[in-house]
Amino acid sequence: MSTKTTDHKEGKATVKIVYYTSKTLADGSHPLVVRVTKNRKQVYRYTGLSLLPKYWNAEKSNYREAVRKSYPEPQREELIKGLISWEAKYTEAADTLARADEQHDAEAVFSKGIEERKAARRVQLLAYIEELAAGMAAVGKIGNAGVYRDLGNQLAKFLQSEYGAADVPFERVNGNFCTEWEATLRATGAQEITLSLRFRTLRAVLNKAIAAGVAKAEHYPFARTVAEKHKFSVGKFDVSTTKRALPRAAVRRLEALEPATDRLRLAKEVFLFSFYGGGINFVDLAQLRWSDLTFDESGSPDRLQYVRQKTGGKFSLQLMGPAVALLATYAPLTRATPGNYIFPILNPARHRTLTQIKNRLHKVLGQVNKDLKILAEQAGITTPLTTYVARHSFATALKLAGENTAVISQAMGHKSEAVTAVYLDSFGSELVDDAFKRLL
Repeated sequence: MSTKTTDHKEGKATVKIVYYTSKTLADGSHPLVVRVTKNRKQVYRYTGLSLLPKYWNAEKSNYREAVRKSYPEPQREELIKGLISWEAKYTEAADTLARADEQHDAEAVFSKGIEERKAARRVQLLAYIEELAAGMAAVGKIGNAGVYRDLGNQLAKFLQSEYGAADVPFERVNGNFCTEWEATLRATGAQEITLSLRFRTLRAVLNKAIAAGVAKAEHYPFARTVAEKHKFSVGKFDVSTTKRALPRAAVRRLEALEPATDRLRLAKEVFLFSFYGGGINFVDLAQLRWSDLTFDESGSPDRLQYVRQKTGGKFSLQLMGPAVALLATYAPLTRATPGNYIFPILNPARHRTLTQIKNRLHKVLGQVNKDLKILAEQAGITTPLTTYVARHSFATALKLAGENTAVISQAMGHKSEAVTAVYLDSFGSELVDDAFKRLL
């Protein structure tokens, strides 16, 4: 029987914070760097921190003492805390590699430190939200990434103002945390639908974190059942919509209006095409191409086929006369090739990436909604007009014509009739009002 032995024992790298006077920054300060030494080879990494020479005592070997007390507080304390963090991170990495007794160099220490830092950050709320958002953006889900990043930005403000913290571990996100954040959001004037979105997104983050094993289910703050009344309920927010559908007569007045500018004309025609085009929303409308249309024997558009961005649902609908007429006005302007956009909103040469497209659509949507308010005033319409009102108006017009809610739901691409019912909520009230009038 023989035993395997080795004379090798891997040494531990040394980690030190160094005031790097070999480089001078634009403000006259010198950077503070991490120096890792292994096998007589030294490797440096910038910490992003720096200090003016007058605040550094070169006679002191320990940076905690080398930063002069004349450096103003609380900046001095924050600087030292930052340096302690950098030193601890790479010292732990050096210890881990030494215990593994595998040959490594200084570069490996830095790599290990970054790896461990990433692992540690994942159990922090905001860091994990950004990780999720980055993953969504990487696969083209720009809209979802934006929703998560918006959540992260709002939470960052809350954490800073209420806790004085840049981030918190998942176990801090309890019922009290949610209640305090709700109160803070309400104080800023946030509406019920905004509150619902914020907390539904936060709930989704926690669900993903638990599934990934970076958060514990025992700390979950949201109520899952009626029995969990002591927990925070996302369903308590009133997300019912106010009346947003236009009466048919109001749509007629908008149709008859002659806009004074091309910009106002675009806003009007976007609204009307959505109304006559099955309630198509702005994001899908703006990305329609001539290749999404089929044409009859006379060369006139007769059907529209597209995939809804939000749900991935496929739509095929017959084009009504008013929609065909609108398309005819754009054909001479944009129909150079089948791949061209129908409406002059996106420019293929300038808006190529998903981010560029998203930013452009966001900008134009705001512009169109602003212009619709102007058109509404000119047409004597009191309902605040937006592109979404066209979608509501389409649904209500079908219902008033006697169409079944299930058919309307399918036409709008809703996952259930319950969603469609939200759109038709005000319609039910009008019907009851009319019934009472018959009593007179």
